[in-house]
Amino acid sequence: MRALEDRLGAVRALVAPRLQAALADREPRAHLYDLIARALERAGKGLRPSLCIATTRAFGGDEAHAVPSAAALEMLHNAFLVHDDIEDGSERRRDQPAMYVEHGVPLAVNVGDAMQALSLRMLKDNVKVVGPEVAWRIVDEFDHMLMQSLEGQAMELGWVRDNDCSITDDDYLLLVLKKTCWYSFIHPCRIGALIARGPGYDLGRFDRFGFLLGAAFQIQDDVLNLIGDGKKYGKEIGGDLWEGKRTLILSHLFRQVTGTDAARLRDVFAKPRDRRLPREIGWLYELLAQHRSIDFARDAAARLASAALQEMETAYADAPEGEDKDFIRNLVRYTVERSV
Repeated sequence: MRALEDRLGAVRALVAPRLQAALADREPRAHLYDLIARALERAGKGLRPSLCIATTRAFGGDEAHAVPSAAALEMLHNAFLVHDDIEDGSERRRDQPAMYVEHGVPLAVNVGDAMQALSLRMLKDNVKVVGPEVAWRIVDEFDHMLMQSLEGQAMELGWVRDNDCSITDDDYLLLVLKKTCWYSFIHPCRIGALIARGPGYDLGRFDRFGFLLGAAFQIQDDVLNLIGDGKKYGKEIGGDLWEGKRTLILSHLFRQVTGTDAARLRDVFAKPRDRRLPREIGWLYELLAQHRSIDFARDAAARLASAALQEMETAYADAPEGEDKDFIRNLVRYTVERSV
């Protein structure tokens, strides 16, 4: 894990100058470009650019050719986070106040919009390094990634708004495919291989691997949201319960409860966040422990990660053994072994 985290840090350092260079040196600084710069300084793990660059290298490509796309992926990810915090009512991000908490919703919405626009603008650099055909194919990948992510977000927000307590495990996994897997795992792999092998290469081979890996990652993240170390996790512990987010954990709980517990569960989630009481969240934790819903999710994440390791051998069968394939294998293990 130490070697993996060192590699993630190296990739963050590699793409950071590209991210900062994308910001215009003009007004409005205080209300736009300085806010974007500060958001980018709150460094995350760098999973998406790392997976993109590792895949390019694994298939024999030049990592420098992958940097523009990797940086654009990171810019887009941070744009999503700015918007997600507003839509979810999350008060903290990476152990600091969310941008909308510090600067208000209108400015934060505009910052997120600008970061999305910048991510697409950054893709123009691909024309010079990989040529127009591959560059256009990368734009196609981003186009699909954006729409899938927005559809997934709509599903999640709709379930919360409608207080849908009937979601199944399959519903949740479809949500995760759209909201997490495509942009965080499938497309970084596809783009990395496209850069290394060109437009004729079969990119569909990464779809199943990226889904399994992304689902394992998201379920583990849902678990950590409830029982992780608050300082290390960087967000509010229990925030998913306060926000009413539908997760595999809640899907399992909805199936288990009956009678008065089921009715009370619906009533608690029918309330807006600011009207939920600490004792109600405490009761939810008791209910989750009683029905072992967190254990169910933790076991599902482990099984999905194991399946992802097996699927990786198919997805990366054409790539020679080496440090990049080892990094990707360790990234799969990291999804369920991480504590932050």
